[in-house]
Amino acid sequence: MNDFNIDTVTNAADTPETELPWAELGLKQDEYARILEILGRRPTAAELAMYSVMWSEHCSYKSSKVHLRQFGEKVTEEMQKDLMVGIGENAGVTDLGDGWAVTFKIESHNHPSYVEPYQGAATGIGGIVRDIISMGARPVGVMDPLRFGDIDHPDTQRVLPGVVAGIGGYGNSLGLPNVGGEVVFDSVYQQNPLVNALAVGVLKHEDLRLANASGVGNKVVLFGARTGGDGIGGASVLASESFDDTKPSKRPAVQVGDPFAEKVLIECCLELFHNNLVEGIQDLGAAGISCATSELASNGEGGMHVELTNVLLRDPSLTPGEILMSESQERMMAVVTPENAANFEAVMDKWGVEHSWLGEVTDTGRLIIEWDGDTIVDVDPRTVAHDGPVYDRPYHRPEWQDRLQTDTFRSSAAGGDLPASAEDLGQAVVELMSSPNMADKSWVTDQFDRFVGGNTALSQPDDAGVIRVDDRTGLGIGLATDCNDRYAYLDPYRGAQLALAESYRNVATAGAVPLAVSDCLNFGSPEDPDIMWQFAEAVRGLADACMELGIPVTGGNVSLYNQTAGRAIHPTPVVGVLGKFDDVSRRTPSGFQRWADGQAIYLLGTTRDELDGSEYARMRGHLGGQPPAVDLIAEKTLGEILINASRDGMIDAAHDLSEGGLAAALAEMSLRFGVGSRTSLHELCERDGVDPFTALFSESQARVLVSLPRSEELRFTDMTTARGFPALRLGVVDAESGGIEVAGAFQDGSFGIGLDELKEAWSSVIPSRFGGAAA
Repeated sequence: MNDFNIDTVTNAADTPETELPWAELGLKQDEYARILEILGRRPTAAELAMYSVMWSEHCSYKSSKVHLRQFGEKVTEEMQKDLMVGIGENAGVTDLGDGWAVTFKIESHNHPSYVEPYQGAATGIGGIVRDIISMGARPVGVMDPLRFGDIDHPDTQRVLPGVVAGIGGYGNSLGLPNVGGEVVFDSVYQQNPLVNALAVGVLKHEDLRLANASGVGNKVVLFGARTGGDGIGGASVLASESFDDTKPSKRPAVQVGDPFAEKVLIECCLELFHNNLVEGIQDLGAAGISCATSELASNGEGGMHVELTNVLLRDPSLTPGEILMSESQERMMAVVTPENAANFEAVMDKWGVEHSWLGEVTDTGRLIIEWDGDTIVDVDPRTVAHDGPVYDRPYHRPEWQDRLQTDTFRSSAAGGDLPASAEDLGQAVVELMSSPNMADKSWVTDQFDRFVGGNTALSQPDDAGVIRVDDRTGLGIGLATDCNDRYAYLDPYRGAQLALAESYRNVATAGAVPLAVSDCLNFGSPEDPDIMWQFAEAVRGLADACMELGIPVTGGNVSLYNQTAGRAIHPTPVVGVLGKFDDVSRRTPSGFQRWADGQAIYLLGTTRDELDGSEYARMRGHLGGQPPAVDLIAEKTLGEILINASRDGMIDAAHDLSEGGLAAALAEMSLRFGVGSRTSLHELCERDGVDPFTALFSESQARVLVSLPRSEELRFTDMTTARGFPALRLGVVDAESGGIEVAGAFQDGSFGIGLDELKEAWSSVIPSRFGGAAA
């Protein structure tokens, strides 16, 4: 072959001996052999480009499909009653009632964010927002669960500021409030930061759109930004193998984002939807035109004819294969009837959006792509988009798992090694709250606009983000994302369930009824049987827990190969839960209010000796034992109590107990609005049979701390008693004390922590490492 760049189907059939760079494009030898079998000849250069990106781990889920099927198998009719669109489309869609629907999804942009932190994180936001647009929805909010290496490592100084600036720069420019997420530091994420992005949008039922190319003779159009050389094979290839400096092909250019172009694209798409000018639509993210054409064709009539030379380019030197692989941002592909073509163009002109008519829908069952009249792609689109490799990779429980789980951190077995005096326990609380993972994250979150759009009702640091959907009725949504990677490392099955339980609890704590789940499953290499076991167990645990809680997985993302030089991250199955408010004015914030002086503080739930994997154990350099027990029935009951208490106006503040236990919850509820409290642990220790240290730092689940007016105590306790759920009065809100006072069951009385002292220790940790003020 004299010119690889214009390799035609005819030429491919005539030159079977031509060597193609399949390995450099990330394909395995047996995968290339399968392509030869499918086509009955060698692929053209353009076909090879398409198969390589669409069969990548990032796009095809070839190592995870066999396990992910559980999300569709372990469902009941009741779980799906509100589900309008489930797994398989760009994002799941759930009915909110009154003609409204909500769509949300979480994805990863991990590897690109390590290579180029700003653009990697920015285009992660841009990509997930386009998934929401493609469902016919207006995006209304984003969230970002983030994980970085050791806070004092020099590379964290490079990655974190860039990631945070990228998220803020793109999301703020789009005018989308960032209402929640997480920031976690751990050395296991060194060189493998996790940058997960969630977006949520709202739509009326009639505006729902799907990604399919139906209607023979309908026109295919590409619109938005021009196609360039940035991000060729970017996310699809980069996220499909571990970092390895010996393979530079795995470090392609990261995409470059333009949030202002995307903002125009959002408004342009919404006008197209409002005027019913598109029959199907697909965003261009990973795998670019390869993905959009093959998925639209495969989901529709099965055929499409495209002239690739019509694509508008920023770089005229791009080859056909590079054009197909490019992951340039801010692009969409749509299917339009000939009758609507002129009106479509009018909308493009109004918004100043470039577009190019590429071809049409056919009934041939083939995806035909031409370059200047010559056929360079002739494939069955299903073989590209849906019928790629499926690996049932070997997996087994690691031989070290038993040793890990026997290495416990129990206060009952620690003798005199743990603080027991009131003074020492008070100091331990301050130490806990000034550790990187418990410290104030406002240096990060203040770079994100939380209130743009005027519909944010709650945002970080509250337990859940809350967004108003309908001004007339107050209808709204609650969102939370959670995962404790230490729990998942100790027991992946239980750890995934605990991630779901915490996210479910946080949504309910705010007062929303949990409806749906989107997950982002971050793991190491699937080629390692130990890692594959972690993944299989986490998926099994999450699917089982969703069945128990009665909420479906509507979509999500799998991110594998998060490891460098053989060192994998902890299994990190991040779980997002979406909930519904009938009226967001009833939402419950997470802090003690100054006007609530004298209100009663209640602890809901039971405290056990569960310190393995805890934040206190992390501070002491320990990771081992068993994570806290999971009781999903208790979580459901607790959720019902919190939702009903919120609707009926019984409680004025609520905060779940998770990382850091009761100590962290008390501190965070006081720090939220600078309001102190007085509590006693005596009855708690006696009732649950724990010592004061365990009472403060245990991370037992299905627990929440609430404050309520004394006039509501009887009604509230009647409700908890009727449900058989433990509720214990710990003390009162004390707006005048200026501190946190904890008494009872100590060797030497009580301890007090001034809020000024605590706030200084808590708020200075991140600014001291990253420049003192937000970038």
